[in-house]
Amino acid sequence: MIVEPVAANSGVIAPAPGFLEHLREATSADGALLVFDEVITGFRVGPGGAQGRFGVRPDITTLGKVIGGGMPIGAYGGRADLMSLVAPAGPMYQAGTLSGHPLSMAAGIATLGQLSPDRYLALDELAADLATGLAEAAADAGVPVSVARVGPLLTVFFLPDLPLDAGDALAADRAAFSRFFGAMLDAGILLPPSQFEAWFPSMAHGPIQVMATLAAAGQAFRAVAG
Repeated sequence: MIVEPVAANSGVIAPAPGFLEHLREATSADGALLVFDEVITGFRVGPGGAQGRFGVRPDITTLGKVIGGGMPIGAYGGRADLMSLVAPAGPMYQAGTLSGHPLSMAAGIATLGQLSPDRYLALDELAADLATGLAEAAADAGVPVSVARVGPLLTVFFLPDLPLDAGDALAADRAAFSRFFGAMLDAGILLPPSQFEAWFPSMAHGPIQVMATLAAAGQAFRAVAG
């Protein structure tokens, strides 16, 4: 069973209460492996990724993106008995063009060294302020949106209620998002260009950037409302 513990490729969709726990119980009962794709959530939603945030441990975890500090990188890990099957300890050979690349490894080590508990707390608070402000700006403009957030990941869905799955997300008003995106771009704010991408506030952002984004969002939502 392979799953994003927090869906982030259809916009940010948090797991329903008990969902991840159910997957863990069901796979364990059947002798199947539970694999968490934490390429987006790993080291973003907390030092232990989504599995640490929600307290559910998979058998295998895949990682990428953030651990390279912007450089090409990927990693996987899991239970000791599974990892012992990988060469040179075991019979499964695995290799990649950039596996262990010195530049990517150095960038990853430098990035991980910056991720202190106070940085995570600051990122969470920054994203919370941004999400709250966006929801208020949309409400003031009379535009039905919902803002999904898990830690520093968020998505503005042009839906009146938070989506529970990808099917719900597909019902979002993509034409409204397109107008919103264009208005934000005209105001100098570059967002992910799809309704179904996550926003990633980072340590390069602060209150000044949040205030500028919210000021632009107020005008953009009013443009959407017509």
